[in-house]
Amino acid sequence: MDATKLVHMANQIAQNFRVHAEAEAVRLTVEHLKSFWSPGMRRALQEHAQASGEGLEPVAAAAARALG
Repeated sequence: MDATKLVHMANQIAQNFRVHAEAEAVRLTVEHLKSFWSPGMRRALQEHAQASGEGLEPVAAAAARALG
């Protein structure tokens, strides 16, 4: 799956949790990614976040960095 699609999906997940405080939204996003994304998808998102993070919303970017 390409990075553009992963970024879009991660941003959608993060937006679902934006009603919470930022730290809680990040935690919930990480939990969702670990529960429902394959290891390859998580790894690709992490790599994208480390390389440039282009397109990632702040909560999604923080969650991608926290996956490791």
